[in-house]
Amino acid sequence: MPELDAIFSPSSVAVVGASTTPGKVGHDIFKNILRGGFSGVLYPVNPGARSVLSVKAYPGLEDIPDEVDLAILILPPRHSLQAVEQAARKGVKGIVIVSAGFREVGGEGLEIENRIVEICAKSGIRLIGPNCLGVINPVSDIRLNASFSTRMPSAGNISFISQSGALCTSVLDVAADRDFGFSKFISIGNKADVDELDLLQYLHQDSDTDVIMMYIEELRRGPEFIQAVKDITAGYKRTPILAIKSGRTLAGAAAASSHTGSLAGSEAVYDAIFEQSGIIRVESINDLFDFAGVFTYKQESKLGKISRKLPAGNRVAIVTNAGGPGIVATDMTVSSGLQLARFHEETKETLASHLPVTANLNNPVDIIGDAAQERYENALRAVVRDEGVDGALVILTPQSMTNVLATAEAVVKVARDTPKPVLCCFMGVVDVSQGVKYLQKHGYPVFRFPENAARAFGVLYRYSQWLNRQQLAQFKLEHDRERAAEIISECLKKNKTKLGELDGLRLLECYGFDCLPTELARESGQAGQIAARIGFPVVMKIVSEDILHKSDAGGVVVGLESEEEAVEAFEQITAKAESYDPKAKIEGVLIQKMADPGEEVILGMNRYPIFGPLLMFGFGGIFVEVFKDVQFRLAPVGRNEARSMIRGIKGYKLLTGFRGRARADVEKIEKLLVSLSDMAVNHPEIMEMDLNPLLVHSQGQGATVADCRIILQEKAEESEK
Repeated sequence: MPELDAIFSPSSVAVVGASTTPGKVGHDIFKNILRGGFSGVLYPVNPGARSVLSVKAYPGLEDIPDEVDLAILILPPRHSLQAVEQAARKGVKGIVIVSAGFREVGGEGLEIENRIVEICAKSGIRLIGPNCLGVINPVSDIRLNASFSTRMPSAGNISFISQSGALCTSVLDVAADRDFGFSKFISIGNKADVDELDLLQYLHQDSDTDVIMMYIEELRRGPEFIQAVKDITAGYKRTPILAIKSGRTLAGAAAASSHTGSLAGSEAVYDAIFEQSGIIRVESINDLFDFAGVFTYKQESKLGKISRKLPAGNRVAIVTNAGGPGIVATDMTVSSGLQLARFHEETKETLASHLPVTANLNNPVDIIGDAAQERYENALRAVVRDEGVDGALVILTPQSMTNVLATAEAVVKVARDTPKPVLCCFMGVVDVSQGVKYLQKHGYPVFRFPENAARAFGVLYRYSQWLNRQQLAQFKLEHDRERAAEIISECLKKNKTKLGELDGLRLLECYGFDCLPTELARESGQAGQIAARIGFPVVMKIVSEDILHKSDAGGVVVGLESEEEAVEAFEQITAKAESYDPKAKIEGVLIQKMADPGEEVILGMNRYPIFGPLLMFGFGGIFVEVFKDVQFRLAPVGRNEARSMIRGIKGYKLLTGFRGRARADVEKIEKLLVSLSDMAVNHPEIMEMDLNPLLVHSQGQGATVADCRIILQEKAEESEK
């Protein structure tokens, strides 16, 4: 998006609303640009002032004699609208509106913002804001601090995008304390025009940006965001993206009409977006900085090619001069999805030849508190050469005999010669400062505490897994889409929006789901006849739109072996249902062929405005409520996403033949998840679905829908606009 260059790399900037009064935003922003060393031409615009900070002022944008690339507006909404109109006539290419009082307050503010967007779109102007902190580009040939943050950050290769202006100032303060540099720093406010996706695509092309950090409150794009960001994180340039999403603990479920609806919610949607696009979600500002630092860690090959250092696996070697921190790092390593590497005997022999007899030659390698730099160098070199090691963590606690700077030099010397990542933890602040500065100067990640280093290594490994994930050929599935549309239309014409097995199973069969013979009995004698015709054993279930969970109402009986049992079960089920909810409208009792045994899983879908269908997979039956071991993805999903969903649940091992259990037909589940995705995308009238349980039989034997619930809404596609 080269059109954003006018905002981030302008040759000329006009500050409209520049003030002569210190303390006012218009004064401070102008001062920040001026004193930040902006390389271009700066124009203050103020009809009531001759000059601002000794720079000649102009009454309006159109009075400036030269071209203006970027206009910073610090004006109330009505005056901002007038300034935008002038900018359009002037040929300004980019606008940043810092002022508040627009969409976020509604009413006239929203109307003015919409009008501004219309003018900018018609004139080809790109707009950031309103209601934002501004933008900063510290790169040496630009040096633009177009914000009301007094702090100009150091230049670096990390970009930051934030929806919160207040958070920006805190991040800048933390960055200064940690000696962190930025290539771009952006507060986007109301996102009237330029949003996160625009900026991600721009920064992906930016030669000064290697890593992107984000603070998100809400997104306004769904599936297209996922595909575009996937190209950024795993495409030709591969730019890592780290994100904090606010509101995790306040997120509520979108609905309670189904298991999927009760378990899902806005956070499940965002987790799915991040998972599918390769964005790494973090929990804190400290994590943002810790993890961004390891992604800037690069290696120059002998051919001069520079590449990011990523571990090929999750086997970590720890070298430490103190046992306690080594144990802490070990614990955090395991909890971060890593494992302690097991050394080959040759490695142990090498360690023994360089270390004192009191040293521990196993992982973690304790080289004893009096370790000099040579001991660190020899131990580190030995472990990184081991084929069973994918990376190393070096821990140093400052002892009276420790030469911290020399140890840092030794670490860099070894790390330069290996493609494996080497992370450092130099514990302390003052005593280790020389070594820390040396490591940072040479681009090596260094942490104050071992747990931070271990978690950062875990994130590196997760990203490596994302880049190297297996891509299988997509399934070629055939669906009877027209018949499914007819069934949905028939139900809606009858005002039937809550579908049980009778209609739901017909619909599912159109998309390749194996369903059991099923009929409805309206009286007890009919129940016995239907059961005999279907063939024993059978299952019987109450049919009522008013009874959500049949088992709770005593509305399910399984394993019936005769007509007499079926007749008795009918009377028993209806009596219990009437007692459970006297007002419930009971249509009858469903008679269904009893399925062969299988693992109970659940497939579900819940539709969200903007984002569309959210799919769910997990262990089913009562386990979905007890353990809530589920995975979510936004549709559409293909085979690889379906595979990731299945493998992502904690109980996945139970499907793989764990401890003598028959291996389940996992490939069939993958196909059915893709089919469910296709159904959700093809039929926007479907608002919610639960297939619970889906009985997955042994490998090659398929899967059978034992129960389903589908909720429809006419013209659902309009609710997503």
